[in-house]
Amino acid sequence: MSNVQLERLRLRRKAGDERPSVATTAAEHPHGLLRRLASAIGAGALLLLAAAAGDVYWDHARHFQTTDDAFIAARQFAVAPKVAGYLTAVPVTDNQHVATGDVIARIDDRDYRVALANAEALVAAAQAGIQDIDAQTDVQKAQVASSRAQLEQNQSKLVYAQQQAERYGTLTKEGWSSQQTGELAEAELYQQRAAVSSSQASLTVAQRQFEALTAQRATAVARLQQAEAQRDQARLNLSYTMVTAAQPGRVVQLGAAVGQYAQAGTALSMFVPDEIWVVANFKETQLNNMRPGEPVTLAIDAYPGRTVVGHVASVQPGSGTAFSLLPAENATGNYVKIVQRVPVKVVIDNPPTDVALGPGMSVEPTVRIDASPSLFERLRSRL
Repeated sequence: MSNVQLERLRLRRKAGDERPSVATTAAEHPHGLLRRLASAIGAGALLLLAAAAGDVYWDHARHFQTTDDAFIAARQFAVAPKVAGYLTAVPVTDNQHVATGDVIARIDDRDYRVALANAEALVAAAQAGIQDIDAQTDVQKAQVASSRAQLEQNQSKLVYAQQQAERYGTLTKEGWSSQQTGELAEAELYQQRAAVSSSQASLTVAQRQFEALTAQRATAVARLQQAEAQRDQARLNLSYTMVTAAQPGRVVQLGAAVGQYAQAGTALSMFVPDEIWVVANFKETQLNNMRPGEPVTLAIDAYPGRTVVGHVASVQPGSGTAFSLLPAENATGNYVKIVQRVPVKVVIDNPPTDVALGPGMSVEPTVRIDASPSLFERLRSRL
């Protein structure tokens, strides 16, 4: 046998010595199989658990819609006086909460008090003028009555004088009475006719004077009404020197100071009412099951961990861009479809008073669009 063959035989024997024995392999094989089986079972259990958790999460998530494109809104407006004058007091500070009727600023009211006193004096003068005309009217009524009575008396005398003149005229013609007596009767008749005419004229004058007094009284009443209107306006102007809050809210951007001259209609500060809401810009694909009245949970970015509740008030009939100053024009040939966002108004139920909430602050609303309990909620209620 050659040296090469001997070397090959030696290597085969050496390799045979290093192989595990059949007994050793048979002893170790069951343990490896169990380990692989346990690993497979664990992996399967994890997959089933992950699938179950995903199903529970999906079932719970489909009951809600949320967005981070939402902000607090309010109808903020400027506070301005209705009358001009120097400010004598500004009893509020920036960001202070005020109630209805609380004073925001006071204007020097001395000029307005003088104007009110003058207007009240004009009212008193007009009332006195009416009383004077009423007194004259009463006197004139008596004068009219006296003139009418005098006229009636003279008319009676005229009738008697006519009868006497006719009687003495007949007697004179028949010779039973003298010519002088007949002439005296005729003269008395003419005199009574003149007296009746004079009484009639006096009555007419008295009646015209009464009518003139009636017209004067109407003018005086109109003058009184004008004076009362001026007085009421002066009283209003005096009340306008107190600039008060028309509703509960917060004073912001206060620019008023004592000694400053305030022009009528010039802003002294801005005002944010307590009535606030949230404008949530949801994607149009999220609105299918969203209806007014559905409950909303609001997470406020400024106060982590603090949530408030509200409800959907309304959904705007159109996207936000449709009501912009320059709405998008899509008929240009290069249109690219994108999901639009639609503003949804969310009203806050019982807004918190211990923190400041104002326009522009970011919130994350979560709207419950399905009132039925989710699988997660049912499981949690049973645990």
